[in-house]
Formats: sequence, structure tokens, C-alpha cells
Amino acid sequence: MSSPHGGARYEPFAGFDSVGGGSGRPPAPDARTVGLRAWIRDLALGARFAAGGGREGWTRTALTAVGVGLGVALLLLTAAVPAMMHTRDQKRVAREPSSAAYIAHPGASTLLSEETGTTYHGDGITGLLVHPEGPKAQLPPGVTAWPGTGRMVVSPALERLLASSPLLRERIPYPITGTIGHAGLMGPAELYYYAGSDQLVARDSTYHHGNADRIAGFGAHSNSAVMGPTFDLLLIVVLVVLLLPVAVFIGTAVRLGGERRDRRLAALRLVGADIRTTHRIAAGEALLGAVFGLLVGALLFLVGRQLASHVTIRDISAYPGDMAPNPALTVLIVLAVPIASIAVTLAGLRGTTIEPLGVVRQGVGRRRRLWWRLLLPAAGLALLAPLFGKVKGDVSLNEYQVAAGAVLLLFGVTAVLPWVVEAAVGRLRGGPVVWQLATRRLQLNSSSSARMVSGVTVAVAGAIALQMLFHGVDGDFVSSTGADTSRAQAVVNGEVGDSAQVASYVRSIAAAKGVSQVYGFARADATRPDASTLKRDETTDYPYLPVDVAGCPTLRQLARITSCAPGSVFLVPPDDDPYVHGDYVKFVRPGGLVDLNSPDSGAYHGKARLWRIPAGAVTAHPLPQPSGAQEWGVLATPEALGKAALSTPQAQITVSVDPKQPDAIERVRNAVAAFGPAVRMYTLHDTKEKSNYIQLRRGLYAGATLTMGLIGASLLVTMLEQLRERRKLLAVLVAFGTRRSALAWSVLWQTAVPVVLGLVLACAGGIGLGAALLAMVGGPFHVDWAGMGAMSGIGAGVVLLVTLLSLPPLWRLMRADGLRTE
Repeated sequence: MSSPHGGARYEPFAGFDSVGGGSGRPPAPDARTVGLRAWIRDLALGARFAAGGGREGWTRTALTAVGVGLGVALLLLTAAVPAMMHTRDQKRVAREPSSAAYIAHPGASTLLSEETGTTYHGDGITGLLVHPEGPKAQLPPGVTAWPGTGRMVVSPALERLLASSPLLRERIPYPITGTIGHAGLMGPAELYYYAGSDQLVARDSTYHHGNADRIAGFGAHSNSAVMGPTFDLLLIVVLVVLLLPVAVFIGTAVRLGGERRDRRLAALRLVGADIRTTHRIAAGEALLGAVFGLLVGALLFLVGRQLASHVTIRDISAYPGDMAPNPALTVLIVLAVPIASIAVTLAGLRGTTIEPLGVVRQGVGRRRRLWWRLLLPAAGLALLAPLFGKVKGDVSLNEYQVAAGAVLLLFGVTAVLPWVVEAAVGRLRGGPVVWQLATRRLQLNSSSSARMVSGVTVAVAGAIALQMLFHGVDGDFVSSTGADTSRAQAVVNGEVGDSAQVASYVRSIAAAKGVSQVYGFARADATRPDASTLKRDETTDYPYLPVDVAGCPTLRQLARITSCAPGSVFLVPPDDDPYVHGDYVKFVRPGGLVDLNSPDSGAYHGKARLWRIPAGAVTAHPLPQPSGAQEWGVLATPEALGKAALSTPQAQITVSVDPKQPDAIERVRNAVAAFGPAVRMYTLHDTKEKSNYIQLRRGLYAGATLTMGLIGASLLVTMLEQLRERRKLLAVLVAFGTRRSALAWSVLWQTAVPVVLGLVLACAGGIGLGAALLAMVGGPFHVDWAGMGAMSGIGAGVVLLVTLLSLPPLWRLMRADGLRTE
């Protein structure tokens, strides 16, 4: 036979026994040199076997490359996330109006700007009203020319949305004169616009007059908030939970075709190769698949990056050019994947005895050992235990310690899974033929089934732990607003001239289709009657006393009032705050004087506007408002004030809509938009969350979506390879009369048993890791059983879907031509 190395002289495998050769041998080379040469030669030989093994070899290598490539693509995407987020933050900061100091007078480079935003069917739309005051005013990023008065430039996504949404077009009616470029948008799906307006008036130094800011240009400083160690812990655990299943699936992919490979290695033993040589050759086969997997992963990433502009996950979108993997992380991936393929292959062969006449797996003759598998979660717990109760306040968190502990705990779950599957299926006896076919296959080789569901197991365990941690720390990032969203769904406020203008706004909103109730009042502050005579160093003594002006129907919504008529005044005491209550008792009383010209920012301006509270003013008790607040102070009808004018009154309007009208809230937004930029509408929510916490949850959902997609695709590849290895066995069973439906059901049971065992183990491991994480933040132990059931159901559903998708190929593999061999 010809030499596998291509030379004329036959060169034996490393590890062969050499016979003869004469006595005049050259000096023996250094052992390290021989070892390195042997590694290189045997790895190359294994790669040649994988590449030149005919259709079977190429199919096995292709499936390995696809499995590894899916994981590599997701790893490259993860490596691109830091650069993408940094670019998004830079773009956000570059377009924010710069406001380092107050600018009192217009200049050649100044402009007026006022942010105006809205929401349409849950999608946030951000806009900026602008008015350049000089020819040198700086253009915002992505804009080539200022929009004229009453016109706007928009993002491409907003242009498409406006074209398809007449209701939104009514709210943002400006003609479109251009689009915003990539430099001015954080992502292709962002909804953003700049509109020219001549109705903007610069605010004064007290910010009580005017409706816009005078700025020198765009480009503020980054104001990313420091969220503390609890947020850092969440971020680390999120990354571990999302990326560890990827590593597990890459490890599973490089072990595809293990049974056929072992038979080839037995043939090599027959021609004289020793154990170490066969192991290195097997590592070379896996190495070629891993290298091709890197190429497939890079190709998938490049193709996916070009499609990224068409994909939006949880309001996150990105331009292809913004998704550049970090060079250091890319090099790490390129080096780690091949090395991991060699290490996983060698580790997998430790339990297999390859002899010249066959393969003996230790798993059949000797039970798996449990003790060393339990060392992994124990080591992880030992790393996390010193941090119990210490992740709080402003303490510094050791990220590497947390990541290593979480990885060991979750990886311990996958290490224990093969032992659990073997121990469980080893006790299964009897049952229908379908059940016996499934259990006997699992008893013969449970490793492949355990490996197939190991990624799902670690993903579900991580999701359960993360869910427990999120539930335990919600109070740090989520707070109750006190709002009653069953009574009202929106509030409107803004600067107005008087209570008559508020009444006009109320009528306009009430005319919108779907509005069931609306009421509003004008609110301003009064102060002590001698405020205008106080010296400047006594400005801190100014009390602020609320005065709410509206008709009797509205006042009845604010306080418990039995009788009300034009000219009525009601005095509502505040809560138990001693400072506020003291000012109220001192100045707010029947027949008392107050000054309606309230000071701005602690400084009194203008003349006094004295008003005497009628002697017949009645004390009333406040009613809780849908917004969660309670009004106090003076409640007066417009007739009671007479000609006395309020100082900078604000409209406070509460709106309730019919839930059966899906666009009712959008029509309210349209009505409010007609009032001008000084009036804003806010929807009521039961809770409020910190923005970084919201972004983390969005990132988690986006990453979980991609990870679940990877899980499904990798499972499908793994299952197809396992079915391909069993093709001859399946064909023989069919030839002996076994019904195909019985074989299909046996495949389902072969998948279901490890999945159930894996999910039970995942629940236990997830609860354990979740308890450790909660102990770190000092939170009470709590298990969300419904959430845990949902996570387990999702994992089981993915496996079931993949199994169903594998049935058509299974049907083809059971044909008679499966008996043919090469």
C-alpha cells in the first residue's frame, strides 16, 4: 500500500513498534521534538481521514462544521455587541443638545430646540423642534440642511410608518423634506425626526417662561449612570446564561459521528497504531470540523450582519457597519474553538477502549462515577459563598469570581446529567415494544442522548436562576408609581394662561373618540402675603402653597365636597409632613391673605398679587387621584378668584379611555399634539423602571431569542447525525417487519426521557444557583413556580419541535437502501 504521507519510503504511525533497522542509527532526537512532530503528523492525518473519507466522511465533517458554525456565529455576534453599544451611545450623545451653561442672548451659532416625543401603538417616537438663530448654527448629525418652518426631516423607518399610518400622520403633519443619515440614528428601526418651528421662545434663567432651550450646538457628555454592584451581578449572570449553552453546543458538535469514528480507530489499531496515536488522529478529525466551523460561523455572521438592518428585537436594531467584533475577542474565539475541539475529543475518548478487533465503552461495563461530577457545582458554590450578603451598596464586585462560580455551577448540571440518565434508564424494564426499543437504545449508549439535551438543560437552569435573581432585585430598579390605571390611563400637563384655557383643552380631549372621562384644573403656587417685602437673604422662608382652580364637577374629583357653587373655596390640609403642615396652618385659613405671585427659584420678582381667602371657605378632605397623588392647599372655583391672576399656571388633566376602543389613546395624543409643544401627555403605569435596567432586560430577551434559535438549530443537526449513524439499524428493523410508526415513536421516547430528566435536573440546578445569587444580594429566597414551569415548557417545546422536524428524514432513513454499505 502507498504511504499515507505521500513519500516513497514507508513511515510508520507514531507509536508503532519498529523492528530491525541495523545498528548504525542516528542519535535519538529530543523527546519534546518527537512529541510535537507526532502531534502535528497525527493531527494532519486525522484531518486527511475526515476530508478523504468519502461521502460518509464529508457528511460527518459538514454536520460538525454546521453545528460549530452556528455557535461561532453567535459568539462573533456577542463579540460585536460591545462595539455596537458603544457606537449607539456615541450617536446618542452626539445628537443631544449641548447645554453646558445658560445662554441668555441669541448669536450667530445658537439655535432654539425643544424635545417633543410621542408613542404610537407602543413604539416610541422622538422628535426635536428646532429654530436656528444664526447662519452658523450647527447641524445635528445625519442632517444636511435645516428643515424649514413647518417642515421636517425624518428617519427612514419613521417615513415608512407615517406613510402607512394616517392617524399618526395627523399628529405629525409636517411635510417631509429629507431623511436623517446613519450618523444621526442609533439603528435603522429608530423613529426620529427634526421639525422646524417659529413658535419656539427661549426660556429665561428661571425656566418658568418660554418653551425652548437656547443651545450652542449638539454633542453632550455621556451621562451613563453607575448602577451599582447588583446591576453588575445581573449583567454577568445574563452573559453566562446566554453564552454557556453556546459553549456546550460547540462541544457537542465536535463529537458528532463518535460511533463511526471509533470503528475507524479500531481499524487503525489493527494496522499497528497505539492508543495515543489513535486519540491524536481522532482529535485531527475533530480539528478539521472545528476549522470549517470557524469558516461557516464567520460566513453566517457576515450574512447575518447584512440582514441585521431588517431585524428588530425588543426595540434593538443596528446597522451592519456598527457590528464589528472586538479584535481581541475574535482572536480568542479563533484560538479557543479548535483547542476546545481537541480537548473535548480527547476527554471523550478517555472512557472508550479502542482495540484492534472492536470498541469497548467503559460506560457499559462500569457505571459512571458521581463524586467528581459533584465537585464542579461544589467548587462554584465555594467561589460564590464568600460573597453572600456583600453585593449591595457601593462595594466593588469581583466579576471573574462571580462568572467562574456561575459557570461551574451550571456546568456541573451538565456533568451530572449523563450519570442521572444512565442511573434512571438502567432501571427501566418491560413495557410495549416502542418503549423497549427506546429504553434499550438509551441503556446501550445514553451518552449521546445526554449530550443532545445538555445545552437545553444548562439554558433552562440558567434561565430559572436568572428569573429568581430578577425577581429578588426588582425592588432596586422597579418602584410602584401609586397610579390606579383602572381609573385613568393618561395625564396631560403644561403651561397655560388661565383656567379657561384648561377648560378648552378638556373639551377638545373629550371630543376625541373613545374618551370616557376627562377632567382638569389649573394649578399654581401662592406664598405668604409679605413675600414681596422680605429681604433677599430671607428667600428660603418662602412657603409654596398650591392653588387649584376649576369648576365644581372637577373639584368634586379632587376632594370630598358636599356642596359647591360658583364662588366656592375649599381648604384641603396636607399630609403629616410637619414643615408643610405648619405653613398651611399659618397662612391657609378662612379670611387669610396669600400672594398669588409665587417666587421663581427662590427669588421674588414683580409685584404682589394679594388675594384674600373667603371667610366662608370650607375644609375638605382630599381624594386619591388616579396618578397616585393627593391634592392639598386651596381648591377654588374661577369665580372665587375674580380678577386675581395666577402666576405661571399649569394644566393638570386626567384622561380615562374606553378599553374597547384600541386607538382611543392615540386619538387623545392627537388632540394633545394640537395644543403645542408646551403641553405634554404621559401614560400612567403601575410601576416605573430605571432605563439601564430596561435596556438589560431588552438585551436579555434579544439574546435569549438568538440562543433559543441556536439551541433548536444545533439540536436538529445533532439529531440528524445520530439518525444517520443508526440508518443501517433502522433499515434492518424495518426489513424484519417493525412498523415505521413504532420506530418513529421510539425516537420520540428516546428524546423525551433524557429531556424530562434534564429538565428536572435543570430545575434543581437553577434553584440552587438562584438561591446563591439571592444570598449574594441579601434577598429572600423565592421560587417563581409558574415561571419555572414556563421555562421548562419552552425548553421541552424546542426539543419536541426539533424531534418532529427530524421525522421526515427518519422516514427516508428507514428505506431498504439503508442496508447498502460502502
